[in-house]
Amino acid sequence: MLTTLRNAWRIPELRRKILFTLLIILLYRIGNVIPVPFVNVESMSQMFEQQLSGTILGLFNMMSGNAFSMATIFALSIQPYINASIIIQLLTIAIPALERLSKEGGEEGKKKINKITRITTVALGLLMGFAYYVMLTNYNGAYNNLLLTETGVLPAIVIILTFTAGSTLVMWLGEQITEHGIGNGISMILFANIIARIPGGIIAPIWNDLLWSKWYWALALVVGMLAIIVFIIYVSQAERRIPVQYAKRVVGRKVYGGQNTHLPIKVNMSGVMPIIFAQSIASFPATICAFGGWTSNWAYRNIFDNKSAIYAVIYLLLIIGFSYFYATIQYNPVEVANNLKKNGGFIPGFRPGRPTSDFIRKVINKVTLFGAIYLGIVAVIPIVLGVVMKDTQFSFGGTSVIIVVSVALETVTAIEAQMMMRNYSGFLEK
Repeated sequence: MLTTLRNAWRIPELRRKILFTLLIILLYRIGNVIPVPFVNVESMSQMFEQQLSGTILGLFNMMSGNAFSMATIFALSIQPYINASIIIQLLTIAIPALERLSKEGGEEGKKKINKITRITTVALGLLMGFAYYVMLTNYNGAYNNLLLTETGVLPAIVIILTFTAGSTLVMWLGEQITEHGIGNGISMILFANIIARIPGGIIAPIWNDLLWSKWYWALALVVGMLAIIVFIIYVSQAERRIPVQYAKRVVGRKVYGGQNTHLPIKVNMSGVMPIIFAQSIASFPATICAFGGWTSNWAYRNIFDNKSAIYAVIYLLLIIGFSYFYATIQYNPVEVANNLKKNGGFIPGFRPGRPTSDFIRKVINKVTLFGAIYLGIVAVIPIVLGVVMKDTQFSFGGTSVIIVVSVALETVTAIEAQMMMRNYSGFLEK
């Protein structure tokens, strides 16, 4: 990876792209510490740590790089854009007009879908900004009116519109990275947010709590994290290759086909989305309890709390369910079998048509099960560590590690592709 970055830096165009990406990330991090007007940041951070860190809002805080708990202008971060993209993706499958627009509309169809996604992002940003303001007003009385410096219609409008404008600006910054920088802009912003939490979330607990009193726990934690990273890289690059042969056909005096290839199926084809959805649903009861002030009852402490064994089991089952759901959405065995049949391809030992699609579906189900178990292990390990090390709080999870590793791999792959395109010798050079 370091060799790839060093070689990329020597190419002027790639160097400009890297510098542009770093500049956008720097601007984003500056905006991540600018507080919203009429909000007391210190009281807000204290309230969030005491009441909401174990709810779904803790996931939002992780995705925003601690900006959500400090009520900054980028507190909503890319959550509205991610939710809008998921909604449009599901509607594309459910609504035939959007499906035709995405598959048959070409470049114009993609532009229209992107426009719809942007409008949906602004609407969701407005809705989430309003929900954030409602949360502030509900907790303001419990904290002796310290959360809001002023109340009324004008402060409410300013706070809501500032959150909405911040989420829209984050969307625009991500699109600028995608268009003029390196890699996917939204992924790079997520990567920057998670990396920004590492010093306070991982290094500080090791240094303060474990290094001097229980050094063996610190060593075990570092070794375990490295092992998880290696495991994530191994599974992220793994794929099941189905052999495919193409029949020979004669067109005029030329013979086409006859080559052997394979159909790659990624082990983790759904990425990190099953973890995000499962964590959102599993944390929903805890979020309701936090808003209602019912965090001291038996159900919250033994079932809904993210440190309980029942929560871990529910969390794992939801991850497996969403993994199959996303695999079904992203991979259509019937369509793949029909495409192979049209191009004269077949899987050895299986007739074209339904037998081929049934075999592909069977393989996908097996591979998806392994990928779902992998996601579940990575997601549940931090919960187990939290139970074992009761006196130490860690603010990292499986979602964070998977996102960081996946974005790093995708960025290096994108840089290598750009370098290969620019260093290609051509047909006339020897």
